[in-house]
Amino acid sequence: MTTTGTVRYWAAAKAAAGTAEEPYAAATLADALDAARAAHAAQPEFARVLLRCSFLVDGDPVGTRAHADVPLAQGGTVEVLPPFAGG
Repeated sequence: MTTTGTVRYWAAAKAAAGTAEEPYAAATLADALDAARAAHAAQPEFARVLLRCSFLVDGDPVGTRAHADVPLAQGGTVEVLPPFAGG
């Protein structure tokens, strides 16, 4: 089942996407990220940045789980977090 929600980009991911947030229509995190890569295909840095990012889905860390195994909720939020320097 496809759900809709918001993808929020932070730091380098925001710069590469050229936006702070955008909607998703996807059933899983993998589907949402595939759609985002397609939407930003003209920005090659975007795909490279995503490879280094971690993700929160509705505030919960995805960690090492397969993105295809992470369901998205209706009205949910995916946070895209690139590595941050410092502490």
